[in-house]
Amino acid sequence: MSLFRKIFGSKSNKDEELKSHERGKYMPELKLPIDEKFTINFKSNGGKFLYCENLDEIFQSVENIIAENKWEDKKVFFFDKNLKIIFKDCNLLQSNKISDATFFITTCENLIANDGSLLISSNQIAEKKLIELPVNFIVYATTSQIVETIGEGLRGIKYKNKQKIPTNITTIKHFKSSDEKDFLSYGSSSKNLYLLLLEDL
Repeated sequence: MSLFRKIFGSKSNKDEELKSHERGKYMPELKLPIDEKFTINFKSNGGKFLYCENLDEIFQSVENIIAENKWEDKKVFFFDKNLKIIFKDCNLLQSNKISDATFFITTCENLIANDGSLLISSNQIAEKKLIELPVNFIVYATTSQIVETIGEGLRGIKYKNKQKIPTNITTIKHFKSSDEKDFLSYGSSSKNLYLLLLEDL
């Protein structure tokens, strides 16, 4: 992915920088790669982003998140049985009730680049409203799930679920970065959200 090449270095980066400075002021803006656009918008929404190259790094990141927040004796809730299996060796205290859980581990349908939001559905949250779920989210996703727009994500959901299209489709966009409320997030359920992004491309 181009963003990660930028982070870890590439011989062509310097050439690209020179070309962008040589462009005239009336030339159209250079289009950001989709992964870079998502990362910038997601972070500006207050989300915490952890890039992982393999599952071992995913598990290590979960351990670090738990230690950072002092959740060692706190319970986690899973809707997804497959995620329970994936994280079975992480020694997490699991709750059978959402109301008893401090944090929630889930997947998502897509990562939306143009506004940095996460598209989720009944596949991840059943028929629950966001406000009914724990404030603390850990979302496990892959780089192949990044799409440009919500429309593209919705088409993907329809394509993947031809037999039965999931219900309760919504986005999470406001991530709890401070106690201050701004008028743009009024009426929405903000979440303290960590994104564990696994490279799969």
